[in-house]
Amino acid sequence: MVSEISYGNWLTHGSQVEEEAAFACVRAALDEGITTFDTADVYANTKAEEVLGRALEGQRREGLEIFTKVYWPTGPGPNDRGLSRKHILESINGSLRRLKTDYVDLYQAHRYDYETPLEETMQAFADVVRQGKALYIGVSEWTAEQIRAGVALARQLGFQLISNQPQYSMLWRVIEPQVVPTSKELGVGQIVWSPIAQGVLSGKYRPGEQPPAGTRATDERGARFMQRLMTDEVLTRVQKLRPLAEEAGLAMAQLAVAWVLQNSNVSSAIIGASRPEQVKENVKAAGVKLDAELMRRIDELLGPVVEKDPALTVSPERRP
Repeated sequence: MVSEISYGNWLTHGSQVEEEAAFACVRAALDEGITTFDTADVYANTKAEEVLGRALEGQRREGLEIFTKVYWPTGPGPNDRGLSRKHILESINGSLRRLKTDYVDLYQAHRYDYETPLEETMQAFADVVRQGKALYIGVSEWTAEQIRAGVALARQLGFQLISNQPQYSMLWRVIEPQVVPTSKELGVGQIVWSPIAQGVLSGKYRPGEQPPAGTRATDERGARFMQRLMTDEVLTRVQKLRPLAEEAGLAMAQLAVAWVLQNSNVSSAIIGASRPEQVKENVKAAGVKLDAELMRRIDELLGPVVEKDPALTVSPERRP
């Protein structure tokens, strides 16, 4: 069981947000009933795990679900990346040390590794589970075919691959044609990231205007991830969602988070925050039911700028 809203610290803890502010955001998440916390070893070059570990210190461990990931580079060597047995077994130990915990609830393959046989990867994950260092295994940004192959091997090896962590929002729906139907068939849930499309669906970015100071779009790294969303056509259509959100009694960001949660295969939506107020606002999307007519109008408004091509779920051909 996970909380419908998860707290994630990509692009924030250890980089954009000072530690005191990060702690305040985690406290706000706990106060609002969030029990699921997602991070990765690569975030802020391992610093994000350290910050989250310190922020959760003293909490009842059994009352939390702590997730992390492995794949992207965490050091200079050729074995400091990917999903080889060597890297997985070394990485889980580093993550547990930084997170100040004996185990993680979910350990996720942060991408698919074409340079390592899937059998080797899944055997290493099976050993991590048997060692008690992770309770469950998940993946992130895997295609439907990769998820199917991973689930089959996990079952053979006697452990559960239970989740996929894809990007998903009103604007980015590439999981809908293939990943979601396959996951439903296999009993895999989606823990989705960027439900507010890196802040674009909050409505704070307006066509023809410079991004407000201090927002993610003004941060060099954040802006790089947002390029395809920051066109005038996208921003113009997003602004037209404002009256729909008002009709539903929601802020635009709340509407965006509530929208992804309408998908029955979505178990949890990950939110990030640089201020506690953002956490308190976004959790209000939990439990909201949007009627079919509102969902239809959203589709109609955003139609031409929505991305649905399943081929856009990709992993690097070679380890980065």
